[in-house]
Amino acid sequence: MFIGHFAVAFAAKKAAPKTSLATLIAASQLVDLLWPLFLMFGWEHARIEIGNTVVTPLDFYDYPITHSLAGALGWSLLFGGVYYLRKKMPREAVIAGLVVFSHWLLDLITHRPDLPLINNESMKFGLGLWNNFAGTVIVEFGLFAIGIYLYYSATSAKNKTGTYALVSLLALLVIIHLGNLFGPPPPDVTMIAAAGNAMWLFVVWGWWIDKNRNAKSMIN
Repeated sequence: MFIGHFAVAFAAKKAAPKTSLATLIAASQLVDLLWPLFLMFGWEHARIEIGNTVVTPLDFYDYPITHSLAGALGWSLLFGGVYYLRKKMPREAVIAGLVVFSHWLLDLITHRPDLPLINNESMKFGLGLWNNFAGTVIVEFGLFAIGIYLYYSATSAKNKTGTYALVSLLALLVIIHLGNLFGPPPPDVTMIAAAGNAMWLFVVWGWWIDKNRNAKSMIN
């Protein structure tokens, strides 16, 4: 899942208007921000296997640090805890931690059974939506549309930059997602790790957007 994770970040702004979109994007993508680094360091591994699923040729055969259930819970608690220590906003810290954990839940829907409970020898989970191309497209774009709607309902542009920065990010995310769906497979895992590290750009982009948009008060 790609744009589906961003959808959670956009939607969470409705529930946590005081939290920066940059923080919410970092939370929703945390394990996928760490995973490319861990690939480069050799702490986790993947390989390209054409036909692994209908949607992606990647075989995620070794990534318990970032994508196990235990790992996801740990990263969620860590992120939420650090956010609380910095901001002293318990409600927003809980939401940030839940956004981190949402990544594992969405991966559970899309991945084949390759998400380990603790380590590679433990039980593995995955409902396999990636084996249904049409279903994957409908679910991801549906989540994305909902996330965008909720973000727009929670914020308003201060200026033209606030509009253009957001629209350009949304357009780029859709283009990348379409490239993932219809483009050729990546040449090697090294390229995947390099491209994955560029995901930090979206965190900075989220900060830029938030600086040019006003958050509306949460409606109880």
